[in-house]
Amino acid sequence: MPENDRAPGADGADSTDRAALRADCGNCFGLCCVALTLTRSADFAVNKDAGTPCSNLQDDFRCGIHTRLRTEGFPGCTVYDCFGAGQKVSGETFGGQDWRSAPQNAKQMFQVFPVVRQLHELLWYLTEAAALEPARPLRGEIRRALDATEGLTRLDADALADLDVSAHRDGVAALLARTSELVRATAPRRKKRNHRGADLIGARLKGTDLRGADLRGAYLIAADLTGADLRLADLIGADFRDAELSGADLTGALFLTQSQVNAARGNGATRLPPTLSRPAHWER
Repeated sequence: MPENDRAPGADGADSTDRAALRADCGNCFGLCCVALTLTRSADFAVNKDAGTPCSNLQDDFRCGIHTRLRTEGFPGCTVYDCFGAGQKVSGETFGGQDWRSAPQNAKQMFQVFPVVRQLHELLWYLTEAAALEPARPLRGEIRRALDATEGLTRLDADALADLDVSAHRDGVAALLARTSELVRATAPRRKKRNHRGADLIGARLKGTDLRGADLRGAYLIAADLTGADLRLADLIGADFRDAELSGADLTGALFLTQSQVNAARGNGATRLPPTLSRPAHWER
């Protein structure tokens, strides 16, 4: 297993296995293709209600147009990431019983899936936070939050369905914000830019030095970030749909996810953190 897929805990031991936070569609019952609502748009070619299987879902729970999703009008599917919640719910929460052979479980399975997905997303961020050296003063709190969140993912289906995941998320978000402040304080810029939640849709940011910037929840849709320096920038929740990242440096960017990268445009010169992969649709 790659070394960067594991993060040290407060005592230096390995904590959450990051490989378990990556989608494994071969061990999932196609939950994202059933549980979620699709709205006809530039992202999805059809309307689909939650709980209704997508017409492209096959009997073996595989997507029949997986290699053609973008050309068939489903680019939104190539962006979605369950952070490994699909295989957790399929194999652990429901013990390998699928919603077709055990239809009595279907409604609750589809209800639980998005809850576990949120918890796994938090595990992704917390695992990253635990490995950040400037956040060492918070490592004990981070480890406790990791353990607590992991524990919640292992609750039974009834408990997960009743879980107030928003309250737990709020507590973790506050801890991640403190982590971000410690890490971004090490950026070389004297004045750190605050673009939290900013409307930067279509912004011309080519070559901009954004090291240590707070871009939490920023709308960067179709923004030109060609050659921008985003090292140590906090990117949690930033919307990168159709943003141009060609030649941009995102190594060391905080809380960046594969979903955000997949939603953007880039090329072979775009520098990514080692935990993320270059999307197949990017220019080479």
